[in-house]
Amino acid sequence: MLTETETRLLGLMMAVIMLGMGASLTFRDFLIAFRKPKGVLIGLLCQYGIMPFLGYAMALALGLPPALAVGLILMGCMPGGTTSNIFAYFSKGVLALSIMMTSVSTLVAVALVPVLIDFYSGRAGITGEFVIPAANVAQVLVVLLVPTVVGMILRKVNPNIGATIELIGGLLGVVVILFLIVSWVPRNYQLLMTTPWPVYFAAIGLGLIGIALGFGLSRLLRQDANRSRTIALETGIQNGPLAVLIVTLTFTGELQQQVLLIPVLYSLFIVLSATAVTLWFRRLADREALARDRAKIGALVAAR
Repeated sequence: MLTETETRLLGLMMAVIMLGMGASLTFRDFLIAFRKPKGVLIGLLCQYGIMPFLGYAMALALGLPPALAVGLILMGCMPGGTTSNIFAYFSKGVLALSIMMTSVSTLVAVALVPVLIDFYSGRAGITGEFVIPAANVAQVLVVLLVPTVVGMILRKVNPNIGATIELIGGLLGVVVILFLIVSWVPRNYQLLMTTPWPVYFAAIGLGLIGIALGFGLSRLLRQDANRSRTIALETGIQNGPLAVLIVTLTFTGELQQQVLLIPVLYSLFIVLSATAVTLWFRRLADREALARDRAKIGALVAAR
């Protein structure tokens, strides 16, 4: 489990991350998104339709005990994290779409995440001490909206300061994941050595299967390949640090350590998985760009 100091530091880091996310936005961004909302709406469908159900279905299929099942369901219900914006950028995806999806999914999370966690936990038969109170989740999400709004205001008042905060917030998303790994893994290596394969499959599979399903649904709904890849990354890359924060504020002692296992493992492996997927997506984007250039050259030659 995390120490009290680590929990406080995690909360502070999350506030800075949300401040950075807010600084990446302007009120005009939302107006543009509402004029052409299809991509964002498909992203929300993937985020809150596919991922929570996937977490629930995997928990049942793998026969996970209640503590691990609730950790997996919680992870599936989380909004997208700012880390996905970094991977969208390096994959040559549609960065504006990725940022808007992250922001909208975080805002919508206040209403949807407590409901989804309660619904799927109930369907999975999770009761008693393993239940995550909806009020706890809502309270954390509402508190984290404050720095988001502050970031948007700072961006409007001074774009240069906003851009700096945006960069710091994005990088801190990766730092938080590394912090979780460095602080938690060494103290619990014996637990990790004895963790059965279904737990690792759940932690790794949630992200990878989510990316695959997000891409498939986006293509089915007639998004182009590049936008579909962006939505796929945004779907599979959940806000792991937020899940860890909710667990540490809800559970204590040995139970906290058990529930934390999948969110921490997910946060570790999603960086590795998303890096591999990003390299593949980047190669596809380069091939598509080369094909378009060749087509333009062919058209010019034919016109002569």
